[in-house]
Amino acid sequence: MMKYFWSILIIVFALISCKSDDESLQRIDQVMNIYMKSNTNPDLLNAKKSGSYTAYSVNDMLGDRDISPVSIPLKMRPDSTFYMEYISGAKRRKLDSAGTTYYSRMRLTLSKNVNNVPENTFDTLEIRYRNSFEVFQVSQVLYNRKLMFSKEAGAANSINEVTIVK
Repeated sequence: MMKYFWSILIIVFALISCKSDDESLQRIDQVMNIYMKSNTNPDLLNAKKSGSYTAYSVNDMLGDRDISPVSIPLKMRPDSTFYMEYISGAKRRKLDSAGTTYYSRMRLTLSKNVNNVPENTFDTLEIRYRNSFEVFQVSQVLYNRKLMFSKEAGAANSINEVTIVK
């Protein structure tokens, strides 16, 4: 009797382990390239261009402390256009009780010199994520509460490009 029990147990484990890895993996799609431009300046992140921001910092508004810095490195495309690459780092909270939508909220401090006087601009960046068994992905990006980016459910994984027009 015990022999049959162990045989059945081994068969059950074998059947469970035969399922496809694709069925058990959740796709993660959260990398964003954030560009900033204005009507007169196509690259506000290029500190060498007049009127551009010379520095920036990012603070997690949902962080454990009042000052919870988020690292968002500045990168450059081959055509010399600068962008901020956000992969992760800010805390996420549930936006709905079902747990299908999460959000992160950050404060950006953008610095530039105006007439040789340092000037700071304080903006907010909110990233909303769609969560399901199949995918965890960026669904919307709001900048100062304005929708700047939207992605349909089930869209292919990609680097999400967000352009902020200031």
